[in-house]
Amino acid sequence: MIVKTEEELTALKDIGYICALVRDEMQSATKPGITTKELDDIAKDLFEKHGAISAPIHDENFPGQTCISVNEEVAHGIPGKRKIREGDLVNIDVSALKNGYYADTGISFVVGEPDNPLKQKVCDVALEAFEAAMTRVKPGAKLSQIGKAVHATARKNNLTVIKNLTGHGVGQSLHEAPSHVMNYYEPKDKTLLKEGTVIAVEPFISTKATFVTEGKNEWAFETNDKSFVAQIEHTVIVTKDGPLLTTKID
Repeated sequence: MIVKTEEELTALKDIGYICALVRDEMQSATKPGITTKELDDIAKDLFEKHGAISAPIHDENFPGQTCISVNEEVAHGIPGKRKIREGDLVNIDVSALKNGYYADTGISFVVGEPDNPLKQKVCDVALEAFEAAMTRVKPGAKLSQIGKAVHATARKNNLTVIKNLTGHGVGQSLHEAPSHVMNYYEPKDKTLLKEGTVIAVEPFISTKATFVTEGKNEWAFETNDKSFVAQIEHTVIVTKDGPLLTTKID
């Protein structure tokens, strides 16, 4: 969507804050021994408290309030009985709606001390790639420059990007135009960013793999070679003063 009124901006900031709060509370609670279902229950309670609805449940009938992916899972992990262990690479992806407006955010992190240094590396580079992408977000800029910045950051660090997981437009639905915000440079994409455009930018940085495939169930994505993959995602509004991250709590 393109934000045109103060009312729309306020609504987007409201749901963005709720999603950020849920993400941060879940991350803080992610300790060895807790199950992914117990983490998901934190989201359920906070959504109810703040009058928000889980987007995966509302839009997709997903079997969880949030997506929680661990180690071999890259995205869309189903919360359940799995217990978090020291050294796990965890991704928490939170999307929700309130009063007809959506936000989408995610973070990957290592629980305690990593059992493999590459787990922390992909997390660090995902953040670096996101920050590089933000330097390209301005009215009149090409959307493709976001992917170019993400891919360049991955290559600089001897890592790869996942090409078949992308960002997307968001706002009055969870997925809307632009349908893809690539994590690599697509020269055929001539889309220009307009002031007020709302997008979810989400670099997926991988140790080696460049594509994900279906995983252990009908929802989860994994890599064939079990590469470590990390994601950072925020809902971003394009403004003349720079990117406005509705899902970042200062």
